[in-house]
Amino acid sequence: MRKAALVFLLAVAVPSLVLAALALRSLRDQRLVQERQEILLAEAAGADLARGVEAEIDRMLADFSAVTDGLIATNGLEKLTGTFDDEIRRQWPAAAVGFAVNLTGQCFTPSVLGRTEAMRFRVENERFLGNVEAVEVTWNSPKGRINVDEIVRGARSKTDAVFASTPESTASRPARTFREILGKSSRGTVARFVQDDLQLLVWHRPSAEPAVVFGAQVDLAALRRRLVPLVAAAARPDDAFVAMLRDDSQRPVALTRAGFSADGQRPLAAADIGDKLPHWHVALFAVNPGHAGAAAATARLTLGLLVAVLLLAIAIGSWLIAADLSRQLRLARQKSGFVSNVSHELKTPLTSIRMFVELLGEDDGSDPVRRAKFLGIVRQETERLSRLVDSVLDFGRLERGEVPWKTVPTDLVAVARSATESFGPQLEAAGVVLTSVLPDEAILIQGDRDALSQVLHNLLSNVGKYAAAGRTAEVRVERDGREVVLTVSDRGPGLPAGSEERIFEEFFRAQDSLASGVPGCGLGLALARRIILAHHGTLHARARPGGGASFIARLPLTQPSS
Repeated sequence: MRKAALVFLLAVAVPSLVLAALALRSLRDQRLVQERQEILLAEAAGADLARGVEAEIDRMLADFSAVTDGLIATNGLEKLTGTFDDEIRRQWPAAAVGFAVNLTGQCFTPSVLGRTEAMRFRVENERFLGNVEAVEVTWNSPKGRINVDEIVRGARSKTDAVFASTPESTASRPARTFREILGKSSRGTVARFVQDDLQLLVWHRPSAEPAVVFGAQVDLAALRRRLVPLVAAAARPDDAFVAMLRDDSQRPVALTRAGFSADGQRPLAAADIGDKLPHWHVALFAVNPGHAGAAAATARLTLGLLVAVLLLAIAIGSWLIAADLSRQLRLARQKSGFVSNVSHELKTPLTSIRMFVELLGEDDGSDPVRRAKFLGIVRQETERLSRLVDSVLDFGRLERGEVPWKTVPTDLVAVARSATESFGPQLEAAGVVLTSVLPDEAILIQGDRDALSQVLHNLLSNVGKYAAAGRTAEVRVERDGREVVLTVSDRGPGLPAGSEERIFEEFFRAQDSLASGVPGCGLGLALARRIILAHHGTLHARARPGGGASFIARLPLTQPSS
């Protein structure tokens, strides 16, 4: 038992408690897990939208290059260099100012005597476009950021390049002139800050004359209008986030949900647009700021209940396993005792039979009384051996569900009268006076006469084994409503305390036959209860007032009580 309990403790109880402790510990981290999951989803959504904005700028650059090539084909390269500002603004609405320069630094357009916007652009950018002023830049390519020093050394990309400048002064962003930025690329973008105002320049170099560069300062208001539907298209009805595109001044440009106001709420995540639009970024806000806490609380409650249910299931399962293990161990001990008792019970009559048969073999026949006595003992022991074997066989058939009985209307009074008449002399020989209290009229039940006789035989046999000499026993049959009650009682030593139900368990014996000398194998009462249950009745034992025990069987009548 101790070994089994230790195995159960190590295999079931300890792992269950460890898992329960880990589960309870994880409950405390549910809010952090929920918030982290929400942040990761927001970061992914922001990164997708930021890439969409960058792709839109690439499309604007491609549109600008196509429009520029069309203007060159229509107007001619030489004429277009002087009128590009006017032409590009008419053909490409996103342009605020158009410019044309060559690689030597000569600026053809816009004119310093033109409109106010053109004059301002010329003043702010002439030194940069004329390769006199250098700016700090980084270069973005499809493979990521590339150090501009590689451009100067000739390791320039053959594909379209995208340039962007930022106001930060860092060692990783060396100053470069416009000509150094151009390199051998055919088009690109440059973002630079002039007096804290962002300017986004797009440029295109025609293949027919790569020494001339056509460009435009993008109208940021037009860019904002172009990005609004792009951001709005990223909205989903079930989205738990609102994406807000902010410019370099932190002003909202577009929202995925109209009318949303952050109201001082900190964003869950943010994604920079990149060097194409420096200091522009996508900020992600929760639609319901308390959702993470509520979801975490719900998850904690759900997991807590689940852990509690699992712990309860483990506890109940452990209790059932322990109870079954205890029952199996007890049953194993009882079976071991049963084997010993049956061996003893079988050996005793066999020994007697063998001994008296040997005596009869040696008898010369001169004493017929002695010979008759020996034959009576052999017959008695043979019957005893037969009853023992029949009990074991009957119990085995009941265990397998094989019931050979024939249930027909049977008079229980007649069965009880026959049992008392046949068993009375044996009890009287043991010193027990048996009386019967039976009604005169028949009481019919649906049952098997032989099986019911066996019940009475087993009960009366116990009376003969345990009731001391000089005591009395009684068999009583009476009606009780729609039932008939059969009672076998004695004035013996009674039942051990707490054994009123256990005595009906197979192989259980209150007193071991080897130690007490009382014959039996522990199957008589178990077999009697099985038979009564098969007849839809009940069999119980209780202490008898004044000493002794009573065995009470209740069986249903086949007809109403009169």
